[in-house]
Amino acid sequence: MITRLLVANRGEIARRVFATCRALGVETVAVHSDADADAPFVAEADHAVRLPGDTPAETYLRIDLILDAARRSGADAVHPGYGFLAENGEFAAAVADAGLSWVGPPAKAIAAMGDKMAAKALLAEAGVPMLPTWGDADEITDFPVLVKASAGGGGRGMRIVRAAADLAEAVASARREAAAAFGDGTVFVERYVERGRHVEVQIFGDTHGTVLALGERECSIQRRHQKIVEEAPAVVPAGLRERLHEAAVAAGRAVDYVGAGTVEFLLAPTGEFFFLEMNTRLQVEHPVTEAVTGLDLVRLQLLVAEGEALPLAATPPTRGHAIEVRLCAEDPAEGWRPATGTLHRFAVPRVVTEFGASAGPGLRLDSGVVDGSTVGVHYDSMLAKLIAFGETRAEATRALAGALAGAELHGVATNRDLLVRVLRSGDFRAAAIDTGFLDRHPEVFAPLLPAGGLPLAALAAALACAAARRADAPVLAGLPSGWRNVPAFAQVTRFAGPDGGEIEVRYRLDRAGALAEWATTPAGDAGPPSVALVSATPDRVVLDVDGVRRAYRVHRVSSGVFVDGPDGAVSLIGLPRFGEPTVELAAGSLVAPLPGTVTRLHVEVGRRVAAGDLLLTLEAMKLEHPVLAPSDGVVAELPVAAGGQVDTGAVLAVVNPE
Repeated sequence: MITRLLVANRGEIARRVFATCRALGVETVAVHSDADADAPFVAEADHAVRLPGDTPAETYLRIDLILDAARRSGADAVHPGYGFLAENGEFAAAVADAGLSWVGPPAKAIAAMGDKMAAKALLAEAGVPMLPTWGDADEITDFPVLVKASAGGGGRGMRIVRAAADLAEAVASARREAAAAFGDGTVFVERYVERGRHVEVQIFGDTHGTVLALGERECSIQRRHQKIVEEAPAVVPAGLRERLHEAAVAAGRAVDYVGAGTVEFLLAPTGEFFFLEMNTRLQVEHPVTEAVTGLDLVRLQLLVAEGEALPLAATPPTRGHAIEVRLCAEDPAEGWRPATGTLHRFAVPRVVTEFGASAGPGLRLDSGVVDGSTVGVHYDSMLAKLIAFGETRAEATRALAGALAGAELHGVATNRDLLVRVLRSGDFRAAAIDTGFLDRHPEVFAPLLPAGGLPLAALAAALACAAARRADAPVLAGLPSGWRNVPAFAQVTRFAGPDGGEIEVRYRLDRAGALAEWATTPAGDAGPPSVALVSATPDRVVLDVDGVRRAYRVHRVSSGVFVDGPDGAVSLIGLPRFGEPTVELAAGSLVAPLPGTVTRLHVEVGRRVAAGDLLLTLEAMKLEHPVLAPSDGVVAELPVAAGGQVDTGAVLAVVNPE
């Protein structure tokens, strides 16, 4: 029986496993990098062991350090979580050789599915349908195709190629990303199915020969081939569901599978489906399966690891519908650029449970962060998962969108607005989705706050700041802000807006504290509406706008002002009356949007480039980010080198425009 479990992972993954351990009375051990020393998962563990360093290669990918941590902490079992070493057969074997219980599939099964090409060959013999696949790029004549990493998943190392001329660079780029993420740059190519759906089946096996399907999940809403919205059950005909389950169980039995695993399929518009890969671990999206089945999949993992038989004889019935979104620190409108910084506030309304299924409909939050958490550059950008469970798909969709829209997410850019727009789109509500959904719906990249809503939000921010100043005033704090014997001039407050532009708010309060006049520069599309001030405190402003009351929540941190209103949220930065001197960059300068590593230079000084040409690639948060020429011109400066580290704001290149 497992008594003390080490989780070889971090963030919400570790917190999720710890939650089940607490319910079962199992002690927990966290391992952590220096960057994670103050993270919530470390504080929640019964024991914690430091892994010196910050990067995954120095810490969470070091088998020797993790085994030493297990020995030092007295752990008798290891759970790999999902990611890092979770699908590393060498790690599974090393844990077993150390005399510890391994909470996962056997090393042999991990190895069999870890090589994607070998896995395809093995499962094809078991009757699982396959897509045409090539290991040699020279053999490819038909396009489009998809380049994939052989040693890993999560979308890393994937590239869609639509023309032969683009294949060589796509393969080279995929190899670099795969080598960085998995330590293995092997890639292969398979046929790309247009408007395909990503549907996967959760399977579970035990040491007594049972392999079951626990239902399927729809995971077609993806960015960069990584899932951001998942749901269960998938909207598919009953007959197709049965065939998917049968194929997934056949895949599991072909490798004598034990533990939790996921068999992923590509569903074509014709109704055909094809094997994509098998993930030999618990998946990020497992909560939606837990919601509709009522099962605790981590508990099942522990039971199977202890040699118990699965407490199920067949695929369990499902109830209701569950949808999950992955909330990430990134800016979708800027090419999914990862965001770093301090998360000053992280509050999601109407959450009824964390890290576990609820007894009825409601919201579940699995989060790796709390107020004050630091989002760094060393790990992926996911902050949390929010899961809605409802009696119907429509109910779950509405509840999830409403909670996301009302969440207070302050200090770091997130993909929240995009997720809300996806959930509220007509095609999503009609289940008309596939892996190309985001490409066909550019409207979901717009912020929730309409352009006309920014002046009102800025006015609310200015009034809240004024209320805070009056509350802190040492004398005459009861006087209205800006009060004068002879009112003549409006008060002026300046902010930097979300796009970096400046917005100036001018307003005047009368002797009774009512809003006598107001305006902003720039003004909204239709000019300033009729506004009356109902109330203003440092953290809440209520305005009557054309006869309709609107409440704005305001949170101030230093010069940052975060406004959450009925139309959406906006982050502003209060500007001083007299600005500080700044260093002027040369025209055509391209700066690093966040700290990272320059992985490759594609040009040299003096090269003539066209707008959109690739100048260099920057790796941050486990993904490659291209740096493109902003205009036609000549590369005048290239002050970085391949392999070099850069900080936010560092000049990467200068292109003199023509």
